[in-house]
Amino acid sequence: MTDSLIVVGITLTYLAGVLWVGLRARGQQGSSLEGYVAGGRHVGVVILFFILGAEIFSAFAFLGAPGWSYQHGAPAFYILAYLSLVPITIWVLGPRVAALGRERGYLTQGDMIADHYRSKSLGILAGGIGVLALVPYLTIQIAGAGLLFQAATDGLVPFWLGALLAFLVVAAYVFCSGLNGIGWTNLVQGIMMIAIAWFLGLSISERLYGGVGEMFARLQQAAPEYLILPGATGMNWGYFSTAVLVSAFGGAMWPHLFMKFYSADSGKTLRKVSVFYPLYAYLLVPLLFIGFAGILVFADAPLERSDTVLLRMVMEVADFSPWVIGLMLSGALAAAMSTGANLAHTAAIVLVRDVAGPTVMKGASEQTVVSATRWSVLGLSLIAYLFALANPASLVLLLLGAYGLIVQLFPMVIGALFMPRLRRASVMAGALVGSAAYLGMEFAWGSPLGWHAGVWAMLLNVLVVAAWQWASRAGDAALSRTQHS
Repeated sequence: MTDSLIVVGITLTYLAGVLWVGLRARGQQGSSLEGYVAGGRHVGVVILFFILGAEIFSAFAFLGAPGWSYQHGAPAFYILAYLSLVPITIWVLGPRVAALGRERGYLTQGDMIADHYRSKSLGILAGGIGVLALVPYLTIQIAGAGLLFQAATDGLVPFWLGALLAFLVVAAYVFCSGLNGIGWTNLVQGIMMIAIAWFLGLSISERLYGGVGEMFARLQQAAPEYLILPGATGMNWGYFSTAVLVSAFGGAMWPHLFMKFYSADSGKTLRKVSVFYPLYAYLLVPLLFIGFAGILVFADAPLERSDTVLLRMVMEVADFSPWVIGLMLSGALAAAMSTGANLAHTAAIVLVRDVAGPTVMKGASEQTVVSATRWSVLGLSLIAYLFALANPASLVLLLLGAYGLIVQLFPMVIGALFMPRLRRASVMAGALVGSAAYLGMEFAWGSPLGWHAGVWAMLLNVLVVAAWQWASRAGDAALSRTQHS
């Protein structure tokens, strides 16, 4: 009991510190909508670096990434591969999005889509899809916090209470401080995550094997199938490569990443962030080491849930002190909470700005919109908490499916940014056909060649857009000839 109290004490102290940092940021921005949503469009390189990093590194970093390397082996490096492509999307898309946002007042993805294609319904559709995808994502962060508390305190803090503590802290500083609160807490939590991850990854491999090199040498002798493709579970090169592409380009379409482009003080800032962004991926390297370390440790009694490997290694195998376990829990909570804050903030903005704004809140004052956005943070966070209590496992499947759907917005967004001749009907048809095809391959007839279904759906999406554009131009030309004859 004493050990559990030490862990709880360290973690509560950490949560109090994060809440203090988040609330302190409240005085650094006004009550305007642009200030609450985009930090007044004055966010610099350092804060933006940690904000965009937190968009990617969620509870998955401390739970899912070690679980993948434990279960699959080398195919888990697809995570590092797609993270190497994310800077390309930031470099290419970010400055253009930031410039359009500053010029035309855009704050959301739906703003840009609705304005460019002159279709409020298209903006509402994009907003609705965004909210439906973001709430399950937020649920996973809250559920992850509850599981971490329960496991690290040996049940002293139950799942419902651990999830509630994380929900209350995140909701409080996002409600009060908006993007500035998110930025400063992400700075603190990002440093915490990186330090804890490297400490655990190196110390576990040192304690069990004598070092990282020795660990992989043992693996090469005892379980070499974990060090090559297709790995221990048969992930072929086609799925590996297409999963990298879907994750890289689909990730850029998530509203909580896309919208942060609007907050940059300049396009030059975003390009600087893109150059240094791969440094954040080094957070995952030691966490992948922990999964590899668990392969031989649990060879005789495999884990029922691969995503518990880090907790089992820290608490049962490596025999760390409760002080270290408390710091580990704080680092893992930092991953869940930093992403959760971004998700709650973005989901609330999208709901109010893109869905309610053109409909039930049409003509509302800016102050009313800001107030509605703040309260939506609390409402959506509460919904996600209740979902976490109900059945988070089914929502994980929904999130995985959402990646294949989110990437179907790519032609629509590229058209709004760089291809002004793309028509509303073309991109709408492509998105609908691509989404339907993805759902069919994912849940009905399977994906050809074993590739990620999102890639085939994207190819079909692009073909439909091209065909519709050609047919529309041919029809316009025929009509023009008829009118002149």
